[in-house]
Amino acid sequence: MRQKGKMNMLQNQITEGVIWKQLLIFFFPILLGSFFQQMYNTVDTVVVGRFVGTTALAAVGASGPLIDLLIGFFTGLASGATVVVSQRYGARDGEGVSRAVHTGVALGMVCGLLIMVVGMAVTPWVLRILGTPEAVMGEAQTYTLIYFTGSLAMVIYNVGSGILRALGDSRRPMIYLIICCLVNIVLDLLFVVGFNMGVAGAGIATVISQIVSGLLVLWHLMRLEGEARLYPRQIRFHKETLSSILRIGIPAGFQSSMYSVSNLIIQSSINSFGEVTVAAFTAHSRMCSVIWMVTGAFGVAITTFVGQNFGAEKYDRVRKSVRVCFGMGALVVLAVMAVLMLCGRIFLGIFTTDPAVIDVGIQLIWYITTFYIIYLPIEVYSGAMRGTGDSLIPAIITCVGVCGLRIVWIMFVVSQWHSVMVLALSYGISWGVTSLVFALYYLQGGWLHKRIKALGMTPEK
Repeated sequence: MRQKGKMNMLQNQITEGVIWKQLLIFFFPILLGSFFQQMYNTVDTVVVGRFVGTTALAAVGASGPLIDLLIGFFTGLASGATVVVSQRYGARDGEGVSRAVHTGVALGMVCGLLIMVVGMAVTPWVLRILGTPEAVMGEAQTYTLIYFTGSLAMVIYNVGSGILRALGDSRRPMIYLIICCLVNIVLDLLFVVGFNMGVAGAGIATVISQIVSGLLVLWHLMRLEGEARLYPRQIRFHKETLSSILRIGIPAGFQSSMYSVSNLIIQSSINSFGEVTVAAFTAHSRMCSVIWMVTGAFGVAITTFVGQNFGAEKYDRVRKSVRVCFGMGALVVLAVMAVLMLCGRIFLGIFTTDPAVIDVGIQLIWYITTFYIIYLPIEVYSGAMRGTGDSLIPAIITCVGVCGLRIVWIMFVVSQWHSVMVLALSYGISWGVTSLVFALYYLQGGWLHKRIKALGMTPEK
């Protein structure tokens, strides 16, 4: 693990500071950044739902699973660079950091172009397979095709911000997201309300804001000091580094896409219940996105903490940081759940004024939101394992536990009891089983010993 080209660094607080303090300092910018990243789609949803109508709101929601599937896989693939950078940085391997940065950006560019081409090619076909209502089809297709034109900028931002977080900087990505989110809000109001462009205006506003975020993060990477600095002429694939990134990133990409696959199947089932239900699921998912932001932020934070400490061969800090992260995450998630459940009708009213949509949304809160706490172990444990480079087993557990169980539930249970609430129960059941398996695998401890041995690192004392 330790190679030539040592970095001359000041004290690294992630590997040497007080764990709970550094985790909080690192976590909150990620959470705030995730909030503003989610605002891309949420602002579109609010503006479209309030100023265009229920059909347009359903169109934005119907396109979501397809977008998440492609972007989730390729950004997961490129996220392997985050782990490699954090491990090399923790090991103070300057040459390794530089190779990982330039290889990661090169991979991000390729992934971004692939998302754009594939996404635009399959959009009409996938929307029809999902059974998107005819009243929604035209606008859903328009929004999705426009959205995919910004794929390159979106992936570049995610790769670049992942690199910065791997170096311990979670503040700068947050700042850039705030800037481009404000751009998105202004342009949404201008195009949708001012120019009356409907869902097309919302899609164009989102693409422009994504381009802003991608350019800002690239600009900052090119201004960094030391080995982590990005030099455009050096952007290329380094064979050994690319192999390490792909070994981590491919399973991570599949793990991310499995959520989207299951959501595509669920979306197809949701579409069969009609326009009101589609709109209700869209509003509910946007309202509860804060839960995903919290759990996701803890998952990103623990990946970097584990990656750097694993690279520095501080295995005790690896385990301690996971315990601290889990405790902090549980407190925050429970607090957010309580607010969402108590104020659900108010929050749903932000997205729509249709009382029928709100009524269905309230039911979804009780059948889905009450189970969010049991999703936390999936993010924390899988993030910790990925930080050591072990991403295959978490991907397998997720594929079987989340995607597999939901497919079985929809095929054999929802088909017999065709009810929205029976469908909603698939979330809690799949999360519960998957979390239990993750906990058993993590707590038995053998996975960490295997990673240490596989990389030829100093054994635990």
